[in-house]
Amino acid sequence: MAWKWPGTSKSDGTEEWTGFIDQGVTLEGTLQLTGTFRIDGNVKGNIISEQTLILGEGAKVEGQIEGNRVVIAGRFDGVIFAKGRVEIQVKGVVTGEVHAPCMVIDPGGIFDGRCHMLASSYAATGVTIPIRAIGQAG
Repeated sequence: MAWKWPGTSKSDGTEEWTGFIDQGVTLEGTLQLTGTFRIDGNVKGNIISEQTLILGEGAKVEGQIEGNRVVIAGRFDGVIFAKGRVEIQVKGVVTGEVHAPCMVIDPGGIFDGRCHMLASSYAATGVTIPIRAIGQAG
């Protein structure tokens, strides 16, 4: 089941929320997600997300994330493979590796690890601009 976050209209093109894991919940294993999903609990394992994955301030996640856009305000330890962007917010802490075409770290966010900047899977193909030699005037 998918729902819109309160205050959003159907015509604004926002992603649909498909669920969340609240504080006090612990999950171990593989989590496959469609739509926007928020985690505020503890997760250990693999997370595969087609849209946006949000790790809230209460989140403690260990393992591997494969996704489109990953927003981290909690703690993450492991490897992130993102097709879009990875955002580490003010209270976010990331330890490990990030593979993404774009990474943003807000002031106060902490990143301890390796970052591999990749070409965006959404990037347009390169444009070749021909250069013509100008003949010498003589």
